[in-house]
Amino acid sequence: MFVLELTYTAPVERVDALLADHVTWLDAQYTAGVFIASGRKEPRDGGVILAVGDDRARIEALAATDPFAVHGVCSYRVTEFFATKTSRDLAPYRLELPG
Repeated sequence: MFVLELTYTAPVERVDALLADHVTWLDAQYTAGVFIASGRKEPRDGGVILAVGDDRARIEALAATDPFAVHGVCSYRVTEFFATKTSRDLAPYRLELPG
């Protein structure tokens, strides 16, 4: 599982101008089963996305296709973690630590 942390690198007005395209991109990733949660940070200086997968390079390449990234209004920090404990609803994403 991955935590994708977005940090805005441009004024929020430029971010807002791309918001509809960003939401369309998010929707496609939800449909593909890659994203399981997302939202903006408070204070509003970026956002957070929870993504599932086992290929960090694929997740990083996907983040690079976000209209926010393409147009240079945010940077991404990708953190991989092993979800060894989850709520019942997230049980399908639970992992064992690698041996």
